[in-house]
Amino acid sequence: MRKVKQTDVFDCGDGEHQVVSLSSSAEEDLVHRREPCEQCPWRTDLPAGVFPPEAFRRSASTAYDMAINTFACHMSGKEKPATCAGFLLRGAEHNLGIRLAILAGRYDPRSVQSDVPLYRSYRDMAEANGVSSDDPVLEPCRGVGERWPLQRKPRR
Repeated sequence: MRKVKQTDVFDCGDGEHQVVSLSSSAEEDLVHRREPCEQCPWRTDLPAGVFPPEAFRRSASTAYDMAINTFACHMSGKEKPATCAGFLLRGAEHNLGIRLAILAGRYDPRSVQSDVPLYRSYRDMAEANGVSSDDPVLEPCRGVGERWPLQRKPRR
């Protein structure tokens, strides 16, 4: 039996979308998608705005430094939850839960790949989908190769 725990399920209020965050057992391999799904919000080749901005605000914590919750694949559903491949490729570098899974041999980053273009970071994806760049929920998000605290250019 898979020991994946839903740490947060949030209804975005439109009756159509939910945000699901996951954590997995320290004794079991990380349950995850191997490539971004057909409707993955991390894909830049799909139209933005399919998911409401509140969905991205709510799941931003998965890209925070030292987070233990992970961004779930929305197509895997609540019955067979799995961590999103797009997240693993672009939003999980600083996620403590993912780093611990790598160290414990429960997750091999080489098991995930993408032939489709992806947003560079969680912040880029959220902003493209309507979250304001100065929204405080995005401040702690770190992307691939980014250090925290971020040295953002002042707005003019």
